Amino acid sequence: MRYDEFIKTVSERDGHDDREIAVQTTEVVLADLGQRLKGGEADNLAAQLPEELKGPLTEHAATEPVVDDVDDFLRRVATHLGAGVDPEQARHHVAAVFATLSEAVSEGEIQNLRSQLPAGFGPLFK
Repeated sequence: MRYDEFIKTVSERDGHDDREIAVQTTEVVLADLGQRLKGGEADNLAAQLPEELKGPLTEHAATEPVVDDVDDFLRRVATHLGAGVDPEQARHHVAAVFATLSEAVSEGEIQNLRSQLPAGFGPLFK
């Protein structure tokens, strides 16, 4: 999937037509996801994404992974999105990005990604 197509799909799933919001949402969600991954998984996932999305996903990959549950992850995303975004709104944004990821990369890579996440993350991929 090309970058523009990825961003457009996130925007449509997120229910708005502002490209800049979709770009910010995608970058924040991928950066927070990248902080959670270990064992080179961020690099493996990034290898299947457009060049523009690799940086946010891998920028914190070398640090110690953040271990949190889905609620903590959503609070972190909400904080990073700012502008009064609450965790429930963040859930909607994360689901838009994760569902687009599911279309953009191989099924095997999604399975590898999901294997590093607690079960509570599962519904966000649909």
